[in-house]
Amino acid sequence: GTSGRQIFQPLHTLRNAEKELLPGYHQFEWQPALKNVSSSWDVGIIDGLSGWTTFVEDVPADTISRRFRYDVALVSALKDLEEDIMEGLRERGLDDSICTSGFTVVVKESCDGMGDVSEKHGNGPAVPEKAVRFSFTIMSVSIRVEGEDDGITIFQEPKPNSELSCRPLCLMFVDESDHETLTAILGPVVAERKAMMESRLIISVGGLLRSFRFFFRGTGYDEKMVREMEGLEASGSTYVCTLCDSPRAEASQNMVLHSITRSHDENLERYEIWRKNPFSESADELRDRVKGVSAKPFMETLPTLDALHCDIGNATEFYKIFQDEIGEVYQRSNPSREERRRWRSTLDKQLRNKLKLKPVMRMNGNYARRLMTREAVEVVCELVPSEERREALKRLMDLYVQMKPVWRSTCPSRDCPDQLCRYSYNSQQFADLLSTTFKYRYDGKITNYLHKTLAHVPEIIERDGSIGAWASEGNESGNKLFRRFRKMNARQSKTFELE
Repeated sequence: GTSGRQIFQPLHTLRNAEKELLPGYHQFEWQPALKNVSSSWDVGIIDGLSGWTTFVEDVPADTISRRFRYDVALVSALKDLEEDIMEGLRERGLDDSICTSGFTVVVKESCDGMGDVSEKHGNGPAVPEKAVRFSFTIMSVSIRVEGEDDGITIFQEPKPNSELSCRPLCLMFVDESDHETLTAILGPVVAERKAMMESRLIISVGGLLRSFRFFFRGTGYDEKMVREMEGLEASGSTYVCTLCDSPRAEASQNMVLHSITRSHDENLERYEIWRKNPFSESADELRDRVKGVSAKPFMETLPTLDALHCDIGNATEFYKIFQDEIGEVYQRSNPSREERRRWRSTLDKQLRNKLKLKPVMRMNGNYARRLMTREAVEVVCELVPSEERREALKRLMDLYVQMKPVWRSTCPSRDCPDQLCRYSYNSQQFADLLSTTFKYRYDGKITNYLHKTLAHVPEIIERDGSIGAWASEGNESGNKLFRRFRKMNARQSKTFELE
């Protein structure tokens, strides 16, 4: 990276032009005024625990957290887009002096936990410090004109997964698994978001006061976070999916035909049933009735599929298939751990020699992208004895490679229309292959992301127009910056590569 000159300065030394970019600079008001949120607009960085009413006997949360007030941050983001909005009105031939109300802003929310962010001093014990970042991206601004039914889009974020469009709202030193602390800190954020949905923002854009309403879509969460926010059991649960009620065994039988049924409101209703048990059922019956909702949903997320983790999850799955195929598991009963280990090191060695792919401890995005290619499957096939199995593996990868752009691209109907049209067919073929040739892996079990990839992609795209655009990548890229400002590099573990 760039060493030497520090580019990021402390807040108090910033010039005015730079301060304009930080929340708390622009005046605004809400109509009606936001419930339980002060009407002052010049609010900068606040303590993440403020808005958390503490009683005398309350133990304050043991964490450091900083955030912007949500409405103030949104204003700052909109003022940043002021020129784009005015440009958009002009391009659509709209007279900006009449367009003062009827604006709608769609916001993508992302939240992700980050592992070890302790300061690195070269030695001494590494303290297990973890952080969670919550951020938002303005995805689009549209306007309803009198006499028109549909809104006219005047701004659309061209790079919805760049850290440049992803605006940090709250940084906290919390373990994402510490539900109590996490919800305590995000509680005020949720309350502000709820208040904003029932009100209109009035700010000056292009020299005139205009009114905006907001829609929030929490799609930038990985599955772990979604399950935590929505009160679902953890990801090893028999309820394999955050979008539908299918249990794992059923999802492995019927791989393709499912529709999205879960929603935040339904999760809330189910939680009430779980809490009250109105039919006095046994624990098992009750759990089946509420389909694994056993905690109070805390924050509304939009049920979707997280493209990045989908990549990683599926690549991990393929890696295991490769390993099993090298050991010809399909024609034998449970092999020993020793044998498995041997196949694994054979696979790693082959991938390293032929593809320069270093073994990784935990699958990461880059490794996943390199592994899920026709080239990689060719290399693996060199280790597979049977011609028939090699064909099956190539066919599997071939189908996958055709499916992938559909949930990866920002706008599939524009970028890969043919693959989009063929998706359902391809996923059906893929599922057939798994349930016959690779039956040894999918007998009564299937991984969460593989189920979603096969069963839910077309429906989500029909609803949202894209999966990739709504993914958590912008926030993940922002994590890198966070580490950079902490003057701390992600642990570059050399141990694994030495062997």
